[in-house]
Amino acid sequence: MQYIWLNGVDEGKNNFIRIPPNNNPVTDVTSTDMTCNVNGLSGSTVQTLTIPAGANITFEWHQHDQRTGEDPISAGHKGPVQVYIARAPSTASSFNGQGTVWTKIYSSGLLNPSTMQWATDVVNANGGKHSVRIPSSLPAGQYLLRAEILALHVAQTYPGAQFYIGCAQVSISGGGSANPPKVALPGAYHGSDPGITVNIYNNLQSYIPPGPDVWTG
Repeated sequence: MQYIWLNGVDEGKNNFIRIPPNNNPVTDVTSTDMTCNVNGLSGSTVQTLTIPAGANITFEWHQHDQRTGEDPISAGHKGPVQVYIARAPSTASSFNGQGTVWTKIYSSGLLNPSTMQWATDVVNANGGKHSVRIPSSLPAGQYLLRAEILALHVAQTYPGAQFYIGCAQVSISGGGSANPPKVALPGAYHGSDPGITVNIYNNLQSYIPPGPDVWTG
């Protein structure tokens, strides 16, 4: 994840994002790398973007350090796309995202079993982008926004599923008083989950992404 957009405005490359050291996937669902990728437990050198409650946030992904010339996601890397949010107890930059703090606000998986169209295919068609509305009922404060792409092309056995994770730091202004359901990451995912260990090439007719249901606010 290399860019975020606020209400249609590109906020610049690598800004407000905890950048991992490389584009390698996370495969151990029990690792703290599941939170915000490798070296993602601190954002002390990362700025925090102020956004209004109810904002539209777009995440933009690229497999290499370029925006053009190749698919944003390798075409064979098919799977779901999900987004979580967690409120920081103080500042987003000092928040490690541990504990039962994450709320799922977006999920898209297998869209068309007959054509094997996945959420990742839509992201590729959109130039690496997918968007989510930040629920307007969330309280004002600082948050981590965690976007996740799960590639299932070698997920027949565990560990095989490939998690690509990006976390952005935001400060929500306005908002409400909602107290949404929360899970821990790591914690909510298990290697035996049918959304994690799965053969997507064996006439798959339905798919349930890992983790809780989406909370819409």
